[in-house]
Amino acid sequence: QVQLVESGGGSVQAGGSLRLSCAPNVYTISSYCMAWFRQVPGKEREGVAAIYTGGGGAATYYGDSVKGRFTISQDSANNSAYLQMNSLKLEDTAMYYCAADPNPCVPRYVVLGYFAMSYWGKGTLVTISS
Repeated sequence: QVQLVESGGGSVQAGGSLRLSCAPNVYTISSYCMAWFRQVPGKEREGVAAIYTGGGGAATYYGDSVKGRFTISQDSANNSAYLQMNSLKLEDTAMYYCAADPNPCVPRYVVLGYFAMSYWGKGTLVTISS
């Protein structure tokens, strides 16, 4: 069973930055489709960013609300995925979840919700204050 452990959440003022980390207990993260989602109570889960490096390159895709501010990356040496969040806004406040899937993926389909991820972390809370 794949387990994902997120870290890096916390409270920061608007305009600040945070970096979320996700460490799955898999042999090699480069063969996995990795993604970040977020959810606010009472609202639907939103795809934030996804990455797939199994094809040799690094295909990424971002939700419209975070494009230009967030960056998803993957580090094979540390077997971890990251979400660098800059220029944070009040509306970025949410529980952030890391997700993984052992199958090849198109990141755009993951973010838009057309590709179901197999494994999920328990989430890390991000709170943005004014």
